[in-house]
Amino acid sequence: MESLEGKQGKPRFKPPFPANFGIYGKPTTINNVESFASVPVIMQNGAQWFMELGKPNNGGVKIFSVTGHVNKPGNYEIPLGTPFADLLELAGGMLNGKKMKAVIPGGSSMPVLPAEVMMKTDMDFDSIMKAGSFLGSGAVIVMDEDTSMVKVARRLAYFYMEESCGQCTPCREGTGWMYRILKKIEEGHGTMADIDKLKRVADNIEFNTICAFGPGAAWPVQGFLRHFKEEFEYSIKHGKLMVGN
Repeated sequence: MESLEGKQGKPRFKPPFPANFGIYGKPTTINNVESFASVPVIMQNGAQWFMELGKPNNGGVKIFSVTGHVNKPGNYEIPLGTPFADLLELAGGMLNGKKMKAVIPGGSSMPVLPAEVMMKTDMDFDSIMKAGSFLGSGAVIVMDEDTSMVKVARRLAYFYMEESCGQCTPCREGTGWMYRILKKIEEGHGTMADIDKLKRVADNIEFNTICAFGPGAAWPVQGFLRHFKEEFEYSIKHGKLMVGN
């Protein structure tokens, strides 16, 4: 909305919400294309029909964009509640027969989950939240056994540092801190104190910004430290990555 009005692309304080006060002060509907595309068939067949396509409290279908180390990357529309194992099969299974190590289930801003957790998880809001992450945008990133979690965390941190609009201090400054610490660890120059510092910075960004970009930058770091902390410790102790050198 800000960009359309010729302003810098920065989030607005809410309330007021766009449905009441949007572009040029007029009521504005903002949603993604996937949601708008569902409206005609819901109007035609009814809300109950759409809800019954999924499972209780997670009705309807969802397009999952599967990328990473799979044989058939692509967009797959499936009912919510479909087991992740079935989605992985639709995507052709693991590339080159490698073992799956981890999955980011809902886009780069969501916490990573280990393979053993994902293989027991259904693709719906409640199930993924129970597993420790979020469905988010439905962009599924599959990573094999040769993937360095330190390297992935550093790469994601760089993206969020570069894309922060800079409006909120925790996000503007914190994303840079996270990237620099992760780069230091990846290059083998980190210290054990850096791990605690990294978590502290992420925690201070989370929920302390106007929009969801701040939490979205913090959650990946929190997830990697929660499930793959040993890789960060290995890089610090040995001056090199555990895998993916």
